[in-house]
Amino acid sequence: MSGPEYARYGGNTSCVLVEMDDELVILDLGTGLRKLGHDLADHRRWGGRPLRGSVLLTHMHYDHLLGLPFFGPIHAPGANLDVFGPDTAEGPLSEVMARAVEPPYFPVSLADFTGEFHLHPTGDQNFALGPAKVRSRFIAHRGHTLGYRIEVDDHVVAYLPDHQAPLDQSTVSAGVRDLGEGADLLIHDAQYSAAEFDQKKDWGHSTVAYAVRVAAEVGAKKLVMFHHDPHHDDETIDALVTAARAMPEARQLGGICAAYEGMTVELGR
Repeated sequence: MSGPEYARYGGNTSCVLVEMDDELVILDLGTGLRKLGHDLADHRRWGGRPLRGSVLLTHMHYDHLLGLPFFGPIHAPGANLDVFGPDTAEGPLSEVMARAVEPPYFPVSLADFTGEFHLHPTGDQNFALGPAKVRSRFIAHRGHTLGYRIEVDDHVVAYLPDHQAPLDQSTVSAGVRDLGEGADLLIHDAQYSAAEFDQKKDWGHSTVAYAVRVAAEVGAKKLVMFHHDPHHDDETIDALVTAARAMPEARQLGGICAAYEGMTVELGR
C-alpha cells in the first residue's frame, strides 16, 4: 500500500522489534524488515556491529516473510540470526524457508547470503532468549501458526498478529489465554470490521471487537490493534480505533491504539 491515504499508519507488513539490554528479538519478517535493517545500521548501539539476534516467526505466509531478502544486516560478514518458527504441513521449517527465497522467486537463495541462519522448529514450548522467557503456542489461523509471549523482568509482551476468531466470537482458547494473561502489551490481529468478518469468516483473522474481547478476558493492560486490512486507509483505521475504545470491555484496559510504522512502546520505564 502507498499513497497519502496511508501516510500515518503505513503500508508495510508485519515486523516488530523487541529490544532489551544487548538482545534483539525480531517478531516476523514482513516487508517492514527492510526499513528495520536501515534503522539498525544507524542505531547508536548497533551500528557497525555484525547483527546477532533472534527471530520469532509466527507462520510462513508471504506477508510475514517477504522482507527477509531485503534485510541489509544479514548480508554482512559475521551476521547471525536464530530463527524460531513452526514446521508446516508442506514441509519442515528449513525446507519451506529455503523454497521461499530462491529462483525463480528471488535471484539468489538463502545459502548465498553472507550471514548465517540457524533454524529452530518450534511448537508449544517455553524457552529462553538472553534475559527473556519466551512462550510459544499454536493458535487458530490458516496453516500452522504460533503466537508468542515474551517476558523480561516481569514485563510482558504478547504477540498474536494473525488469529482466527471463532465464528461466534464469544470464546478465547486456552492457548491464547496462556500467551496473553496479564500482558502489559497485547499486539493482536484486528483486521476486520464486523461486516467484513461476515464475508470472510474463515480467512484466518479477527475483528476489532474480538481483539478487545481477548484483551479484556486475558487481563491485558494495553491493546495494540495489528495486521490492518490492506483496504483500510488512515481514516478507516481511525474509525475502528474509535469504535474499539467505545466498546464496554475497553473500560477494563489501560489503552487501545492501532499500530503504525515506527511506533515505539517502552515498558518498565
